[in-house]
Amino acid sequence: MIGRRLLGAASLAAMAAPALAQPARPRGCAGTLYLTIDTGWAREAEAIAAVMARHGIRATLFVAQEPTFRGDRSLDASWGPFWRARAAEGHVFASHTWRHWYFRGDAGPGRTNYASRRGEGREVLDQAGLCAELARPVDALRALAPEAQVLPLWRAPGGIVTPGALRMAEACGLRHQGWTPNGFLGDELDSAAQPNGALLRRNLARIADGEVLIMHWGVRSRREPFGLIFEALVTGLLERGFCFATLPPAGIPARPSPSASPRGPT
Repeated sequence: MIGRRLLGAASLAAMAAPALAQPARPRGCAGTLYLTIDTGWAREAEAIAAVMARHGIRATLFVAQEPTFRGDRSLDASWGPFWRARAAEGHVFASHTWRHWYFRGDAGPGRTNYASRRGEGREVLDQAGLCAELARPVDALRALAPEAQVLPLWRAPGGIVTPGALRMAEACGLRHQGWTPNGFLGDELDSAAQPNGALLRRNLARIADGEVLIMHWGVRSRREPFGLIFEALVTGLLERGFCFATLPPAGIPARPSPSASPRGPT
């Protein structure tokens, strides 16, 4: 179902621009940044959304059916008003898998291992199973927010992929989107070791033109919520002359290094 839709969207994107080509920079910008937000614990979701609305920032939102601070899950009907509001504001969406499990090596041609970090289970996904796993969050989102614009992109939890998962996802019509070296904003790091002030200074100093930034609507394990410095980060980047844009359908070149990343369950 979604595989056919996304294959068509990917074909249109390929005709419109070379694969992974950098889009033109908006006039008057010192550089362009691509803010992406994964679902996560969602504790600061409303506050983060309000900051983006105040500053006219549009982001690319990767959705999965994750537990939230409310005791429900990200794509339950209770989150419908939130997602409809984001769609109306012009944010775009992509798949972050349904269960937010992790890829753990390939099990042979056309088969990849998929396992929960929370002990919920593990299984081997074949081509149809992987397409279904990536399609389900988008189908759920469209049921909640029919007007949502969905890109033919996906992101694996933790950015951890396997060669087989990448190939099978491309057969579903989806290109994997990671983040750039300075794009990891640090909202999953331990706040005792990496307090907000340190993260803010580091991000403002390191972020450069073309970065794909990654954060969440809130991370359960972080005691000092990253959302408290989100507006300071945004205004600092805007003052440096950066503009924000949503990802193009073909994605942006990005090379995360999951094996070296401190990211963990959200």
